[in-house]
Amino acid sequence: MWNETKQNPPSDRAQIVAIIIFVLGIGTLLPWNFFITASQYFNERLKGNLSSNGTTEAVQKDYNYDSWMVLLSQLPQLLFTLLNSFLYQWVKERLRVAFSLVVIFLLFALTAALVQVPMQPDTFFSVTMATIWFINVFAAVLQGSLFGVVGMFPPRYSTLFMSGQGLAGMFAAVAMLCSILRNGDTESTALGYFVTPCVATLGTLLCYLLLPHLEFARYYLNRNQADKLDTSNKLLSNTDKIALNGNMKDLEAKGVPEESNERSSVFAVFKKVN
Repeated sequence: MWNETKQNPPSDRAQIVAIIIFVLGIGTLLPWNFFITASQYFNERLKGNLSSNGTTEAVQKDYNYDSWMVLLSQLPQLLFTLLNSFLYQWVKERLRVAFSLVVIFLLFALTAALVQVPMQPDTFFSVTMATIWFINVFAAVLQGSLFGVVGMFPPRYSTLFMSGQGLAGMFAAVAMLCSILRNGDTESTALGYFVTPCVATLGTLLCYLLLPHLEFARYYLNRNQADKLDTSNKLLSNTDKIALNGNMKDLEAKGVPEESNERSSVFAVFKKVN
């Protein structure tokens, strides 16, 4: 029954799955691209200090915003991209993606709200740096998880996903060009930079939640689970299987859930590959 289905995959009607994958690609990078485009807004806020009568007085303190932004964006990207390689064993992919998108939405909503809130430069700098860190933490988890999902589909869909990521950068560049031509005030422009990612993140979340309900996507997602089982069985030798079965019996006798054994088998597979 499975072989028959495998030989005749369903069609991607109206290219809906292709469009969703493309939107997911946009949604992974568009928020951060818009955030870094607003660097002028952040630098201007850090140059002033609100006095008691509400006016702005210049201060000489140099926060090195751009340098700190690069450090606190690349470091969590590196750490949590590596961590995501192990995180999938304990946290389901659906939860990782959905939770990451929700947190990114909340962080951009907070950043947008702070545009109209007077704040001391030191406090504003601390809040901004914390926001940058957490945005990139969850962006790393999101990208790693979505690349895993897209990898279940034919190669064409990986190309669409990366094309969406490229288009996200173009959107940010066009938005910056429009703001320069419009010559509007910095706060209004920054507000647009932060509200747009909120809308894009919500759209990305809706597209992701819709994906498993489409027949074409379901076919490849379910097939991948079967392929993973077959690959694991081929990688593990008979000796490994006997050892794992013995461990399973010991764990069951101790009352440890079967899921724990599945996690330990991953390390056995890596050991066998090496």
